[in-house]
Amino acid sequence: MRNIGKILVPVVLVFAFTGPIAAAPRLAATAVNEASFSELKPKQISPAAIKAQVLLDRAGFSPGVIDGHWGENAQKAARVFQRRNGLPETGRLDRTTWDKLAAGSSEPVLADYEISRDDVKGPFVKKLPQKLEQQAELKRLSYTSPAEGLAEKFHMDVDLLRALNPGKDFQKAGERIAVAAVPQEPRKQKVARVVVSKRDGAVSALADDGTLIAYFPATVGSDEKPAPSGMTEVRTIAENPNYTYNPDYKFKGVKSKEKFEIQPGPNNPVGVVWIGLSVDGYGIHGTPEPAKVSKTASNGCVRLTNWDARALARMVSKGTPVEFVE
Repeated sequence: MRNIGKILVPVVLVFAFTGPIAAAPRLAATAVNEASFSELKPKQISPAAIKAQVLLDRAGFSPGVIDGHWGENAQKAARVFQRRNGLPETGRLDRTTWDKLAAGSSEPVLADYEISRDDVKGPFVKKLPQKLEQQAELKRLSYTSPAEGLAEKFHMDVDLLRALNPGKDFQKAGERIAVAAVPQEPRKQKVARVVVSKRDGAVSALADDGTLIAYFPATVGSDEKPAPSGMTEVRTIAENPNYTYNPDYKFKGVKSKEKFEIQPGPNNPVGVVWIGLSVDGYGIHGTPEPAKVSKTASNGCVRLTNWDARALARMVSKGTPVEFVE
């Protein structure tokens, strides 16, 4: 089994979905680990979809947030996986795609994790302000709860994490919970070039020979600050960056006419990593809202989930070419 902290054994746990995913049937977590191919129903969570999302993540084709729905980002990742494997690029989870994914890993996709003291020690932000000016008043843009941090640690939607673990206390060290068994160690392979596709809303990390090393869904640019075109390169890589608002950009909802700074943290506007590019003011970075990646406009840069931004940061170095294509 993959090393993802205090992971013990595949989970045998019965759960029922509640809240926004209440339409899902009652399932055992073993149903996810043992899921076989099945047709997916729109707007309904599926053991097969959860399994496929984890398998795509492991293979380097990020589906964004693992939420059990075969949504836009999962379809995009599937199309790239299909292209890489010589399959019809439909984005659908058909039997051929399922068989190819499943053949790549025999390990369980859900595992048992023991919540650690570090997971619950905080500090946490009781409520995250929506306005940037109000965020600037905080000492740190931390997670709002241990559950949020745990969900991000395992690339999951927090609602799915809770649904998999009814009655579990996410604030209690020693509590054992079901999580997605995704890699926790960063890829060590360096990339030769990064391609940002504006049309597809995606970032591809390529080897010297053009082979795809990793794929990430992304939000690229905004009306106020369109993304650049052509060649740029990596200039800086900063973990846990602060965020400085430039009033020249005149972002919607920001009234300040003066620069101000927002402190670091996973809920910082640029998340946990900033990869600065040679075009002034532009970069590839994380986000406090992973579920919105590739679905809403960014403030002009390239936005990935925090975990994908961290993974990409480990693959690039100063001078790595970054190409923006239409």
